[in-house]
Formats: sequence, C-alpha cells, structure tokens
Amino acid sequence: METEFIYWRHHTLPGIKIEEICGGDDKPASVWLEMAYQVYSENGKDSYREIGHFHNGAPFLNGENCRISISHAGRFLVIATLPSTPEADLSKFSERAAMGVDAEASDRNQVLRVRERFLSQRETSMIPADDVFMNVLAWTCKEALYKAAFCEGVDIREQIELISLPKIGPAVPVYDKEVFDPIRTGEGCVTVNGERHSFVLYSYESEGRIITLAYSQKCAKFG
Repeated sequence: METEFIYWRHHTLPGIKIEEICGGDDKPASVWLEMAYQVYSENGKDSYREIGHFHNGAPFLNGENCRISISHAGRFLVIATLPSTPEADLSKFSERAAMGVDAEASDRNQVLRVRERFLSQRETSMIPADDVFMNVLAWTCKEALYKAAFCEGVDIREQIELISLPKIGPAVPVYDKEVFDPIRTGEGCVTVNGERHSFVLYSYESEGRIITLAYSQKCAKFG
C-alpha cells in the first residue's frame, strides 16, 4: 500500500519556524530524500522554493535573505527558518542569523559506541554512558551548534562545548509555565579562531526523533 508524505509547518517556542516532512515509508531510501525536498519546495507560502548551498555546504533559499538549516534522520526531514535578515550577510557568521537544527532517532544506540569521539572528558561525566536518549540528545546539540557557528573544520569534541543540556520541550507553542519555561533550554559554546560564541539550545520530540535548535540570543525570531 502506497503511503503519502506528511508535511507539517509550525513555530517553536524560541520563535523559529520548523517544517517537518515524514511518511512515504514505501519509497526507496535512495529517492526518499529527493522526494521530501520536492514536498518542501512545493509548500512555499507564496511560490515554489529552491535550495542552494554556500561554499561550506550550508543551505540557503534562492532569492531569500532568511537563514535556513536542514537535517534528516531516516525518513524524516526537518528545515528550520529564521525571519528575513537583510542586514546580515548570510554567507558569513552573524549573530542575527546564527541558528542550526539537527534531528536524530531517539533510540539510535549506535551513538553509545562513538560518544567519546564527540564528547569531551567533562561532558562524558555529565551524561551516563548507558543512557541512549541522553547521548542522542547531546549529539543533536553538538551538531546543531556546529551548524549555528557556520564555520568549517571545527573540532566537535573540543571546540563545541555543552554547558548544559536542554530538557525536552513541547513541539508546538504552549505558553503555560507549567509546560514550558526558560529552565527547559540548555546552553552551548563554540570557539572559532579564539573567539567564543554562546548559543541557546532547545529540544523537542517528533515522530520518534529528537530535534534540537541552537541559536544566538541575538538572532532574528518570529513573534
């Protein structure tokens, strides 16, 4: 039986737009991602969207001046978008456009075998060696921070630092303090060319995946 793709657009509590695509489970893995991108492109608010890439591989939307970040895990694609920032050069790092997203299956136990490759000695003491969920969360934080820093060649273990991990928040805006408050966010830092940049971390679950956003406090956000 043929399964359809499912497209979902929503705003997160940090004020960053998220678009998720899943479904299409009967499609071969080799073509699933290409078809998911097509679904994304056809669901632009005003017109068809085309994704290009900067020299460092980071994505951008042709004809748009808003930062986007992309991640996929199996048959799941997530694209995060900031508001338009015409004052920022999107081909370079700017706190006004500093944002990254990463997604990973929450039960991906293979991450336990490589945790010492991406976690520093201090971080391995923070996160239990046998806790799959927490190690996957840490991995998504590191990957999102790498993208937010917008710099090639950063050592994910030593130059990307997890100060604190976020607690899993709701996928959609719920402004009840009992459901969400600032203590759910985490903090990370990336050191590039001797300069230390701080980022906020926000994570939620969807379709069996952990999705993490890393963003600068000064980045553009939706109201």
